[in-house]
Amino acid sequence: MVLFKRKPVQYLSRPQIKDDNADVWVIGQTGEIFTNYGDYLHRMDFYKQKRFICTITGHSGLTFFEALKSEMEGSKDVDKSFPEALKEPILRRVQFSTVSRIDSLVDKIYDDFKQDFYPGENVTVILDSGERLNGVVREKAKFPELTRPDGMIERKAFSRYFVKLLNRPHEEALVDDEHIVRDRKAFTKHMLRSFIKKTVVREAWTGAPWLVKERFAKDYRIDTNIPAHLLQNIKGAEKKAGPSSSGRKSEQEAALLNFLAAAAKLPELKPAPSGSKGKLTLEQIARNKHEQFLEYRKALNGHPSFSPGGQPSTTATSPSQPSNFAPPEQMLVKSSPKPAPPPPIKYPIEDLEIIPLRDGTHRPALKYLSHDTPSTGKKFHGAHKDIHMRSVGPLLETWDTINVFCEIFPIDSFTFDDYIEALRFHSDEVQCELFVELHCALLKECVDEEGNVLVNIPEVEEDSEDEESDNESSATPTPEPEEEPPRRRTRSSYAKAAVIEEEVKRSPSVEKIAHRAEEMLGNYGWIERLQARDFRNGGWEIIIVGLLHQLSLDERRQKLCEELLSNLAPLDEDASQETARLQYAYLDINLRIQIIQILCLLIVETKSVRGYMEECSEAMTMFRKDRVNWQRTRKEAAEELRVLDEVRQQLIPESTPPAVEAHTEEKEDVKMTDADDEELAEEDQQHQSDEGDSQAVRSLRRADDRAAQRKRKREEEKEKKEKAEAAAKLPKLSAQAKKLLKDIEKKKDKIKECEKALGTIEMDLREADCFRTKILGRDRFWNRYYWLERNGMPYGGLPESSTSDAGYANGCIWVQGPDTVEREGFIDLPEEDSKQYRKTFQMTVAERKRLEEGHTNVFQADQWGYYDEPDSLDMLIGWLDPRGHRELKLRKELQALRDKMTECMKKRKEYLAAAEEQMAGAEEPTARVSTRTKTYVDTTGHRCLEWQNSMALEELGHLHSEQPRPAKKARRSDGTKEIKATNKQGKPLGRQGARNAS
Repeated sequence: MVLFKRKPVQYLSRPQIKDDNADVWVIGQTGEIFTNYGDYLHRMDFYKQKRFICTITGHSGLTFFEALKSEMEGSKDVDKSFPEALKEPILRRVQFSTVSRIDSLVDKIYDDFKQDFYPGENVTVILDSGERLNGVVREKAKFPELTRPDGMIERKAFSRYFVKLLNRPHEEALVDDEHIVRDRKAFTKHMLRSFIKKTVVREAWTGAPWLVKERFAKDYRIDTNIPAHLLQNIKGAEKKAGPSSSGRKSEQEAALLNFLAAAAKLPELKPAPSGSKGKLTLEQIARNKHEQFLEYRKALNGHPSFSPGGQPSTTATSPSQPSNFAPPEQMLVKSSPKPAPPPPIKYPIEDLEIIPLRDGTHRPALKYLSHDTPSTGKKFHGAHKDIHMRSVGPLLETWDTINVFCEIFPIDSFTFDDYIEALRFHSDEVQCELFVELHCALLKECVDEEGNVLVNIPEVEEDSEDEESDNESSATPTPEPEEEPPRRRTRSSYAKAAVIEEEVKRSPSVEKIAHRAEEMLGNYGWIERLQARDFRNGGWEIIIVGLLHQLSLDERRQKLCEELLSNLAPLDEDASQETARLQYAYLDINLRIQIIQILCLLIVETKSVRGYMEECSEAMTMFRKDRVNWQRTRKEAAEELRVLDEVRQQLIPESTPPAVEAHTEEKEDVKMTDADDEELAEEDQQHQSDEGDSQAVRSLRRADDRAAQRKRKREEEKEKKEKAEAAAKLPKLSAQAKKLLKDIEKKKDKIKECEKALGTIEMDLREADCFRTKILGRDRFWNRYYWLERNGMPYGGLPESSTSDAGYANGCIWVQGPDTVEREGFIDLPEEDSKQYRKTFQMTVAERKRLEEGHTNVFQADQWGYYDEPDSLDMLIGWLDPRGHRELKLRKELQALRDKMTECMKKRKEYLAAAEEQMAGAEEPTARVSTRTKTYVDTTGHRCLEWQNSMALEELGHLHSEQPRPAKKARRSDGTKEIKATNKQGKPLGRQGARNAS
């Protein structure tokens, strides 16, 4: 837009031409039309003056046409050379900025974007070797600043970028701010200034904000609604409300300005009718003033607390007494129709009401466990091709249930990765103890050794009446009916017979059976098998067949059970126990997960689980009481320490160092100890140097190293001598002072003991909280975040477990999609609400979800993703916005558990890496034999085979899959029986109760 006297040139409006045959004169560059030749010449003379300025280049002394041509050429250069990836974020940063000078604005924007890069931007990657590679930024992640509780900065905020290398099509680089640069010619202050001048305008009043032009705002979906506090009338009111020449304001002026700032609803006060004052009578003048006063008082109804004197008005003014009220002249002003400034936003607010940040960052990419992923835009593959997405939720549910209630079964805890590998392990020759013990332990909770069914299952209907009627019919011979002569068939009888046959065919009473479960069980029912604990040689597999067959009588589970039975007892196989064993040995992992889920759902309703939760509830109550007692003890000890410290300040001089105060009487012993420590350190150093390589030994014998060592020893001896001299000059402490220092140390030790006990209690409370799986929180799009080690189990599993050396239990943060109610109420909005949201934020909630989450998403509650890298956790914390209700809580939980989460993730990575090395080092099988039903695979290198159920061996004396052995009662040397601490169920105390037994 060409400038004239630093203001945009305003084109003339088109005139109305009534006669189509009339002559007109047109200026092609501006589109202006003239019906008078004189006006046309006058306008052309104005345009030919050399007083115009080009907005893009800033050149002045040009004619209008020269400036317009320069501006068009400059616009083309800016569009061609300015980076496309930077246009939208720069315009969003400039929008509503109140920096008055263009130079200051350019400097500020340039400094902000100098080391900030955005997806789609061409950059140069600098490798550690110094090599430079060209690439394009694909993704950007921000890491927040980490601060310690004392306020110290542990890590500064930084960004990381995934850059797709142009010279290496199949490679990407992960770089930080220090290893990525821009081409110097791609982003300069001159280009930035030209781009801002082209796309942004600003009104000519003091304090006016910069506004993006309408066409650019529409292209980049930038909000153009000016905030109320940046409007011209509000700025004027604030300027008037500023400090006066005397430095003070009267109460009346302050009240007036506050009223004018909030006068969005006041009507326009019209002045008196125009005309000569001499023509108006006194009555007309009085009537006009009275009407103005009535309009003004009527306008104050919306603000009754305002009064001209600056104090709240308590009495109404009578309209019959207008002379008693004399409003000042400044009150009779024209009120602005623009809205009043809104109150400042008080965060946190609803997460989806926060203005989205379009700076190129999005949530870190999720990982998937299954192959069928819900990702958009880019294909992401899961870790396991044979696991379906619908099975991930039940997989997590069953693992968490078994590990939380592992003491009921009993069964050792196991890692989530070993659990998946055990479910994926297929072999009819090698037995996976983890896989077998899981099923046997769960089945034993369904029926006890006395044959009592402990779970809720549908009862089998007995056909007693049919059997009695069959017996009676066989005992009493029925007389043969007399043969009747054949009747004559008519057309109607043939039609009725055809209808009956058709109804019989369509009748669903006769269902086709797709399995041979009933034949497989025979006369030996699954309850009798389970009572006898007959698990050997396919025993537990056929018990599962019988249990599923009885559960199929329930209409809700009929379809699922029939599908499972068709795989365990197919029609084309023999109805034998061996068939059940072989079919289960090669059953699909998704079907195995469904069977374990059915068993877990049956067991969680048993009395043993309810009793265990009651015990945990009682234990948590006791722990809370202990916590209160320890907190009280710590508070008392802290108060006593404060009193002793005050006495110490009076008794001992302030110049005495604390270290000398505490250890004066043991000075000689400390010196001897220090000497011994130094000798030991020298011996260790000598030993390490002897065991080192020859190169290291030769380096220690150099003259420079020996000289540095002698110099260091001289400095240490000098420092010790100075300390000894300073200690000798200090006054000797009295016996009372020494006793006081001992008491202070005892109180400090007591406080440390209380803090240690409180930490143990908090851990016990977390492990005893087994009632439900708690979520970490929800993000802005109602995705749920879980860390399954958070409650009900130790962080690294049971310390006595056979795989406790792994050091982790699950090691992943799981992300679940929103359920149907949350998705329909907050994401998939109705059409009217969606239009309103688009009008406010230039996008719908669904579009915002795809933009801010990136290519990895979860849309439904049966879809899961996870994070297993510490960097992804930090990126997630940086992505969460603390201004929202949900993300503020989630961010606090992640920050509080960050260290423990990071530790578990690192332990998991080390555990899996060690297993991969072991598998890679194993010898390859010499042969692989395949048949129609099974494949013999090599079993070396499988982690799940190393797991052992040590808890069952310790408590029961045998594994769950083995027959019970005769128990031998241990006796003491004095002949009495050994008594172990047990809980209410008679079982040894677990991880929550061991602390109270002592």
